[in-house]
Amino acid sequence: MHFALTVMHVYIYDSFLSHKKYDNTLARIETRLTDLGLNGKISRLGVMKNMQSAVENELKTGAKTITAVGNDNTVSQVINAMVKLTKERYPKIIPLGIIPVGDNNFIADNLGIAEEESACDILSARRIEKLDLGQVNDNFFLTNASITSVGTTIEMEKTYSIEIMDMGEVNVVNLRTTDKDSPANAKFNPQDGILELFIRTKTKKGFLKLTSQETGESIFSLKKLNILNSKNYSIILDGYLEVRTPAQISVIKQKLSAIVGKDRNF
Repeated sequence: MHFALTVMHVYIYDSFLSHKKYDNTLARIETRLTDLGLNGKISRLGVMKNMQSAVENELKTGAKTITAVGNDNTVSQVINAMVKLTKERYPKIIPLGIIPVGDNNFIADNLGIAEEESACDILSARRIEKLDLGQVNDNFFLTNASITSVGTTIEMEKTYSIEIMDMGEVNVVNLRTTDKDSPANAKFNPQDGILELFIRTKTKKGFLKLTSQETGESIFSLKKLNILNSKNYSIILDGYLEVRTPAQISVIKQKLSAIVGKDRNF
């Protein structure tokens, strides 16, 4: 009789963690995970193993939790791989964990996940929330999709469009990470099925409110829009993934299961 080996916890280490300066940090994390009874399989990315193949291999062997160990780039890549593969081949959505290491960990911070060993305690508490994702054509984002504003046309609900000629930035936000992508006092909830649209240009300090000339109402929230750019600028998802226009952006409600901290920003 043969039994399939199921690994409860899988940790995907980004390739930049192979640098010697992270050895002590990873050793502390692994010790803490062992102390908490969360030790599992470690999958290290590198030249011979990319994110898509790493995640697919773990889903195929029955992983119950996949944890991204790295930064925002790592998390975004894991999310895209998990969602695409779940949609295509593996119907069960499994939780995503995060252990932030290094720089640029705004996603973890806004999900209430502290760095390194403290993140292990959050994994142990296993507080799971269903989060919305933004979709741009066949790709996904948790935080925001941004594009240079000059030459950008935004079409909303097929009834209203705006063309921007000034240099600046357009942001479509699901989960705010920094004051750069949206006003500091703006509130976001990545569980409400809504995306927030903001525009900031150099000729207008701060963010613009899009105001419909037909209704006189300010447009902040939406579920779907189309973006075109005549200057061949790309849309950047979660700060790293480039997607060419024209593109349709929409929200997918509660598409991601994520382990979060009690101090999350929503």
